[in-house]
Amino acid sequence: MRNSKTYKLVISGLMIALAMVLPFLTGNVPQIGNKLLPMHIPALLTGYLAGPFYGLAAGFIMPLMRSIIIGMPPMMPQAVGMAFELATYGFVTGTLFKALKRSTFNTYFSLIIAMVMGRAVWGAVSYFLYGIKNSAFTMEMFMAGAFLNAIPGIVIQLILIPPLIALFKKARIL
Repeated sequence: MRNSKTYKLVISGLMIALAMVLPFLTGNVPQIGNKLLPMHIPALLTGYLAGPFYGLAAGFIMPLMRSIIIGMPPMMPQAVGMAFELATYGFVTGTLFKALKRSTFNTYFSLIIAMVMGRAVWGAVSYFLYGIKNSAFTMEMFMAGAFLNAIPGIVIQLILIPPLIALFKKARIL
């Protein structure tokens, strides 16, 4: 069952729904959401639970769907940039989790690599999107958006996701 397409679609759908709802915990306030990163958690988890391609697809859909339905984050350039970032998270966690031996260390390793790669993709896509709008996307904007402002969310992800993965393994969901 865990390797079936139906299981992976259900997990992906549940994670997309979670990505729609979690930002309401931050009051839909961008300044708080940019620090706590509530949509990142379901994207990362989708890769672990459903694999790299479902993680990529679900991660890409999450911010775009939320932007279309709720208007947050704004479509350009935020939601589009986030779509590539969250897709990278889902793909990388899924790929590394599949390729590496299942251990706590490798869960942290895959999570950290995914977070770094996702932020790098977000920076590259944002540079391109801001260029289309004839705006500058500076190194200061990248560092602030990817790391400095995101420290609380990064800490939450590092504290929350590995124990959740361990719990899913223990419950034989993984």
